[in-house]
Amino acid sequence: MPTFRYDALDTAGKPRKGEVDAATMEDALAKIKGQGFFPTRQPTEVKVKGAKAEAAKSTRKKKKGEFSISLGRVKTKTLTQFTRQLSTLQDAGLSLLRSLQVLEQQQKPGQMKNIIGAIAEDVEGGSTLSDAMAKQPKAFDRLYVKMVAAGEIGGVLDLILQRLADFLEKAQRLKAKIRGAMIYPAAVISIAVLIVSGIMVFVIPKFQDIFNDFEIELPKLTVWLIDTSRWMAAADPGQTIPGFVWVLVSPFIAWLFVKLARKTEPGRAVVDRIKLYIPLVGPLIKKATVARFTRTLGTLISAGVPILEAIMITRDTSGNYVYEKALTKVHDSIREGESFANPLRETKVVDAIVVNMVDVGEETGDLDAMLLKVADNYDEEVEVAVNSLVSLLEPLMVVVLGVIVGTIVVALFMPLVTMIESVGQSS
Repeated sequence: MPTFRYDALDTAGKPRKGEVDAATMEDALAKIKGQGFFPTRQPTEVKVKGAKAEAAKSTRKKKKGEFSISLGRVKTKTLTQFTRQLSTLQDAGLSLLRSLQVLEQQQKPGQMKNIIGAIAEDVEGGSTLSDAMAKQPKAFDRLYVKMVAAGEIGGVLDLILQRLADFLEKAQRLKAKIRGAMIYPAAVISIAVLIVSGIMVFVIPKFQDIFNDFEIELPKLTVWLIDTSRWMAAADPGQTIPGFVWVLVSPFIAWLFVKLARKTEPGRAVVDRIKLYIPLVGPLIKKATVARFTRTLGTLISAGVPILEAIMITRDTSGNYVYEKALTKVHDSIREGESFANPLRETKVVDAIVVNMVDVGEETGDLDAMLLKVADNYDEEVEVAVNSLVSLLEPLMVVVLGVIVGTIVVALFMPLVTMIESVGQSS
């Protein structure tokens, strides 16, 4: 009969360690609880060392020696697929180690295959799944690890993995909708900038030569247009970098500036607060952030993570400084004995409907379900807001481009009209 090693707390809250013999993991948990202990992590089966273990170890070492490139974090799509498959294998009754080995074998060579192999090795050595995943921050964040740990303690790992997969899929779907909606405006704006830059660099100088030949006094608008064209083409003495280069790299400079500013706490506070008040985009960011933190918190609470720890994890994954501060205040108030709804209302970072649903959830004991409903509602609102923003951006871009082209045309034709009039008078 297999032997399981456990870490637990007794009725006095003191840590206890030991081993029990049981046929399955469920039997081991039942025996530990029957002794009056509360397991703090999932019991691990004690492996018997022998020829098989050594052979498996040497085989894994050979696999570790294989060359593969691992750069950056694991893609969310890959992580979601792994989570869904692991949940299915666990629900089918396959052992955890065997499930990991199967998933490792079917993975293509790369970062995720190496990570699954390392996790399988740690689990085979007696580590829990959550502890093994915590060693792989490129794939599993704190939210993921804590939910897996809660599933191990509660003996419902397959269910938790299924909820995690649903959570990752919905978060990825929301992000994909926002990115997909921004592709068309970004492409149109990029092409428009290139066309206008080409006109300024190659077309305007030709008109300048014509105006110089006729020696007429140019309107201020035309003078401004020609000066801008000379700056774009670096036609002035002493100018080394053409202006069109600055126009093309300015978005990347702005992006880099924002990235560097967010590395400091004051900079992050300013940038994140400004983002919430940008016209048209600010409300969309608010809705997306509320959807994200309510779904994260609801998923953690439904997984059995204590509410104070769940709020701190949600705070760290909210992605916006304003909401991080608000959730910190909520955490401190709950720790002092207050409810969830009142401090959340005082922060004024969410709509009244969110606070009311949280209040109802606390009264009925279904806070997790209410938070997930809020997240679903805000996901729909984000989708509507994105579609509305795209619909509004299309005519707005047409107007802006029309103003730019119209200004160039008027600035060029005003001197031409003067030239035609002077030629008519002379004849």
